[in-house]
Amino acid sequence: MARSSIIAIGASAGGVRVLCSLASDLPETIGVPILIVLHVGSQQSVLPALLNAAGPLPAKHAEDGEPILADHIYVAPPDRHMVIANGRLRLSRGPKENCARPAIDPLFRSVAESYGPAAVGIVLTGNQNDGTVGLFEIARRGGIAIAQHPDDAAYPDMPRSAAAHVPLDYTEPLAVMPNLLVELASGKDGKNRKEKAVPITPKQPEIEEDPEMIESVPFERPVAITCPECGGALHSSEVGTIIKFDCHIGHSYTAETMAGAQFDKMEQMMRAAVRFLNERAEFCLQMAEQTYSVEPALCASWQAASRQALDRAYKLRDLVEQDWITPEATGARAADKPDPLSF
Repeated sequence: MARSSIIAIGASAGGVRVLCSLASDLPETIGVPILIVLHVGSQQSVLPALLNAAGPLPAKHAEDGEPILADHIYVAPPDRHMVIANGRLRLSRGPKENCARPAIDPLFRSVAESYGPAAVGIVLTGNQNDGTVGLFEIARRGGIAIAQHPDDAAYPDMPRSAAAHVPLDYTEPLAVMPNLLVELASGKDGKNRKEKAVPITPKQPEIEEDPEMIESVPFERPVAITCPECGGALHSSEVGTIIKFDCHIGHSYTAETMAGAQFDKMEQMMRAAVRFLNERAEFCLQMAEQTYSVEPALCASWQAASRQALDRAYKLRDLVEQDWITPEATGARAADKPDPLSF
């Protein structure tokens, strides 16, 4: 077997402990660079310092334009996507993917394009499914696709999604991975793998159905579904069995992440409407107080307007706080908040 030339790792919730454990069991020399994306958003990250303390390989936040050296660990810095272009690391504040920046998919896609069969991609613990589409691309181009075993992951959604949609070469517990990575880097791995040429399939034509009825009124389908981040029109595509939505700005979502982002945006707007109704109620009340001794009839009208606004604010608040159905292919929806130790 030909030796691998690069290892790309993606993790989210629970990732700090897992990455430190992995780093602690790697040798001083592995012969390839290791690139890591952890969902940290824009908050400060001390992950390189933790990795340096945990294991022998030097770790650092990547710098834009720097060369990629073997036996080094490069970590995507906060609020920056990390990719490979022309043999160097590139950083950008490009559009968020799956509501994350840094995101795992951009790194995996660039690694697949740059290294092909010599690439290794690993999806570790995390919520939702960032990394699945990128790992699919690594597998499609003949690279090695690995996921942490879901039963071994503190947050199994990401590895479970990878297992469901990607032709994986390995699904292993964390304890096995250091030796496996050494074998892959040295070319001593003896596992026989079949050629993986998984086509990217176009979106299937929509099936015409009778219009949905809402309280006897036909539901008029929107002309387009828009991006929760920027409001731009989205177009859908299929990558293997994965459904993706992309806008012309570049924001990208899997179907499950799109459902969560759309709900969060809707909730934000509805809660903003509750706030405006409360403010209207207070404004009308103040006007009622000011007109009480001058125009009693007008005062009564202001009081009625205030009560109406409060009544509708309560109704809208109750609507927001009801349970909502959120389909999930890989389990119940959970907000993918940064690991408390991600900094």
